[in-house]
Amino acid sequence: MALLEVLDVSKEFPGVRALDGVSFTLRPGEVHALVGENGAGKSTLIKVLTGVHQPDGGELRYRDEPARFATPMDAQRAGISTIYQEVNLIPLMSVAHNLFLGREPRTRLGLLDEARMHREAGEILRRYGVTTDVRRQLGTLALGAQQMVALARAVMIDAKVVIMDEPTSSLEPREVETLFGVIRDLHAQGIGIVYVSHRLDELYRICDTVTILRDGRVVHTGELAALERIRLVSLMLGRDMSAVRREGFTGFAGEHATAADAAPVLEVTGLSSRRRLHDISFAVRPGEVVGLGGLLGAGRSETIKAIGGAYPVDSGRVAVGGRELKRPTTVRAVRAGIATQPEDRKAEGIVAGLSVRENIALAVLPRLSRFGLVSDRRIDEIVRTYMDRLQIKASGPDQRVGDLSGGNQQKVLLARLLATRPRILLLDEPTRGIDVGAKAEVQSLVDELAGEGLGVVLVSSDAEELIEGADRVVVLRDGAVVGELRGDDVTTEALLQTIAAAAEGETPDDH
Repeated sequence: MALLEVLDVSKEFPGVRALDGVSFTLRPGEVHALVGENGAGKSTLIKVLTGVHQPDGGELRYRDEPARFATPMDAQRAGISTIYQEVNLIPLMSVAHNLFLGREPRTRLGLLDEARMHREAGEILRRYGVTTDVRRQLGTLALGAQQMVALARAVMIDAKVVIMDEPTSSLEPREVETLFGVIRDLHAQGIGIVYVSHRLDELYRICDTVTILRDGRVVHTGELAALERIRLVSLMLGRDMSAVRREGFTGFAGEHATAADAAPVLEVTGLSSRRRLHDISFAVRPGEVVGLGGLLGAGRSETIKAIGGAYPVDSGRVAVGGRELKRPTTVRAVRAGIATQPEDRKAEGIVAGLSVRENIALAVLPRLSRFGLVSDRRIDEIVRTYMDRLQIKASGPDQRVGDLSGGNQQKVLLARLLATRPRILLLDEPTRGIDVGAKAEVQSLVDELAGEGLGVVLVSSDAEELIEGADRVVVLRDGAVVGELRGDDVTTEALLQTIAAAAEGETPDDH
């Protein structure tokens, strides 16, 4: 018996047919992978399942009955729970209040029973590997811990279906193992799981079946174990295997032409902050990609933000082209030629309610303004140039960015950064949460930009991507530099050994 069925569902937006006759079946206790490139229709299908969008055609059936969810709350009440890639809880509220929001325990007098709520919240979260004071504001936790709180909340509502959208993108390996343990428990309880991820190792490890979408249509559905990985990728991309291999979907194109004796375009010296950073120092030359390696919480994102003027610094020096950036702020950093792509593109990058044109133009308006007036023709030229160069898939420059796929949103953000004509590009998880095809395009673009002489600082939680994409890797732990990999030492094994040695209080050479 099917737990959840999608029968010939279609959904259209202005100029875009997002779903075209899609059918999908989830059975009790099944872990069903939903994969496809950005723009394939995955997000739209999830939104139809959860009441965010209403289908234009076709039918939903839930627990063998016709279903129509007018709102996400309707779907949640029916037992369909969703864990999104971007944590959708309330950062200013406590961990416990987020966990029990809308179903807080009450005393016999109807008052909030805080003692019980805190006790039960602590007990629940310990099962998910989160040991923290549940009275803390959620926003003070690391992203991985926030994701585990969101997972615990989703399972708590007596869900029959749990939809997981890129659930491991913010998790450390230990947290990933905890998540997989939870999935096994849900599987044993007969709960159906829709699992969206671009990480093939994860899919083949935990998923039973797979449905592949391309351009809003189902191109394959069946047992995952029976489908070779290269065949899965080929179906997603709609290209033959040789083309997929040529595009190198697992990493960047290779080494970059960097003049070893060229003066650094970026120098970071003794960068420190009482909150997170301790004497961070490294340099980047024109045409060089320098990776920042380390586990989540190592200080990689804080370093990126500090260089870009978005994180408080107590001491240290940032210089661009030999000129010190005094009292760095985001405005001064941009004027000096530093462009920063943040880890959380939705919260800190794109403006979802604005159009593609408006998002790209935001960064260049001051440069194009003369006596307070801006040339629409010049803006249109810039927007058209970067939409073409980055191959942004949209119905046009006036389409709302919030309606684009994750990969195309990422490209819009990169287009805005490139429109400022930077000398240094700071990229924090540039391929996080985007599919294989869009990932290859972004990686190829980074290669191209480095080839044009930009200095690039790259943060990636994917060790393989970091190693393949960087000329050098500066390894961080607890906000400090613990090693640097160069030349033939830039390998995944060396990176992991450096992190492991630092965790044990040693230096990599102690072995």
